[in-house]
Amino acid sequence: MAKRRNADVESDEADKKRVTKEGFRKALSIFRFVRPYRVQYIIGFVFLILSAGTTMSFGLLIGQITSVIQGKSAYTLNQVTLFFVGVLVAQAIFSFFRIYFFSQVSERAMADVRRATYSKIITLPIPFFEQRRVGELTSRISADVSQLQDVLTLTVAELFRQVATLVIGTAIIFYVSWKLTLFMLGTFPVIIIAAIFFGKFIRKLSKRAQDYLAEANVVVEETLQSVNIVKAFTNERLEIHRYGSALQRVVSTALHAAKYRGVFVSFIIFALFGGIIGVVWYGGSLVLHNEMPFSDLLTFIVYTTFIGGSVAGMGDLYAQLQKTVGSSERILEILGEASEVNADDELPLFVPVQGNIQFDDIKFSYPARPDIPVLKGVSLDVAAGRKIALVGQSGAGKSTLVQLLMRYYNLSGGRISIDGRDLNTFNITELRKNIAVVPQEVILFGGTIMENIQYGRLGASEADVREAARKANALNFIESFPDGFKTIVGERGVKLSGGQRQRIAIARAILKDPAILVLDEATSSLDAESEQLVQSALDELMQNRTTIIIAHRLATIRKVDRIYVLREGQIAESGTHDELALLEDGVYANLVRLQFEPIS
Repeated sequence: MAKRRNADVESDEADKKRVTKEGFRKALSIFRFVRPYRVQYIIGFVFLILSAGTTMSFGLLIGQITSVIQGKSAYTLNQVTLFFVGVLVAQAIFSFFRIYFFSQVSERAMADVRRATYSKIITLPIPFFEQRRVGELTSRISADVSQLQDVLTLTVAELFRQVATLVIGTAIIFYVSWKLTLFMLGTFPVIIIAAIFFGKFIRKLSKRAQDYLAEANVVVEETLQSVNIVKAFTNERLEIHRYGSALQRVVSTALHAAKYRGVFVSFIIFALFGGIIGVVWYGGSLVLHNEMPFSDLLTFIVYTTFIGGSVAGMGDLYAQLQKTVGSSERILEILGEASEVNADDELPLFVPVQGNIQFDDIKFSYPARPDIPVLKGVSLDVAAGRKIALVGQSGAGKSTLVQLLMRYYNLSGGRISIDGRDLNTFNITELRKNIAVVPQEVILFGGTIMENIQYGRLGASEADVREAARKANALNFIESFPDGFKTIVGERGVKLSGGQRQRIAIARAILKDPAILVLDEATSSLDAESEQLVQSALDELMQNRTTIIIAHRLATIRKVDRIYVLREGQIAESGTHDELALLEDGVYANLVRLQFEPIS
């Protein structure tokens, strides 16, 4: 908690520096998403100007009506009233089109922001996701973008209208009575200083509330993703308490900000209406001394009310703009990350590989733990079409080798090549299209079985999908469902058994038809019957493909061409099952004894 408070203090200090130098500049850069809709935005602004103009005419019309009543006007009361009604109708029409066009821009621009943010997130490398939580990223797309929505269009437009009201209204009242105007403007410096003082605190607290809301979203995301674990350990109350505590921090911070905002608005109202009372008092004395007509005083008071309302409104609008700075910074931070794939480019021409893989003196440490070496000079060759197995204790580096082959991380040292070509010279999309992974824990998407298998090759025909399912020993159980391939698998595939999910994953890999296949503990969590079906499907999948098998269960790798035993980031032994099993005091031989010898 102390670290968290220190981090908050540091963040707040940084925010104070950024708000004047970078914050608003960054927030304004979000307006590039409005650019494609600039025509609608300009039309909306035209109607905004017309709406503001009709509004500003109300004071003059009220003054004119007063002059008619006093018999000091050339117009009749009916004429002025009819004109007033016409202005009100025009105001209603202008307001409708202002809101209509600005809403078009707002909705479309926000959809573009969400699309761009999601596109950026989905194309970022794996290390980015290791440093962020899913709930936090979800909050960026939902809460932060929602925070921007009104500000990008409606709030900025409203701010423009308030400024126009302030400027035009001040010019009008200065023309009506410069003495009364100077008297009224004497209260403005106090209001401006208060706006700066309160605005700083409101922005800081609002940004902190957004951070706490992201933390609350993280709790929801994690518990819903792991709901089976929550229920298995009967920790519903714990998770409710965790979420409640996170929400309480949001509420406390938001209420703290609301307190400042309330004090600020109350002060503004008091100052403004106090100023209006002063204006009425001083203006009344001018009327009594025949220095200005009563109709001008009434006009002056109306415009003073407009000006006071615009100043009070600008205080709240300024607070909203301050809140937006934090949201825009977070979104721009994500948009500024370097993607590993450019989704806007055309798909590279697919170039199939033979599957000759060479790991040459591979050294690697994870970016989050650069001081802990995971691989310490690993070298091995896999000829095209050959099958190898990686064996070793957890943490030995087996999965890391595969992750490096997929280019999820950059090497700390050494070189990986496929068909003699350095891995870094491959386009990432081109590289990964040649590799298929069947993981231990298969995660399916919540759609149909057909959609999940087609994920291996988008646009594949139904006949190709059926053939892939047949080769994966999945066709029988799929056709046993009433909806067949249209069966909804549920969130993460919860409606299917472990063995069924594995065979769907194998069918997906068969449909992809890769040159290189990675099996990561693909049968370790299955019962004997399911394992036999899955192993048969894997045998079909491995035919004529370079295959890397990560295994703890040694019975599944007896027939591979070569086994590499990793220990503490290095290759301790290599050979066939029979060769390694005969090594006295060998690591592999010891693993064989542990797994196959009966416990006495």
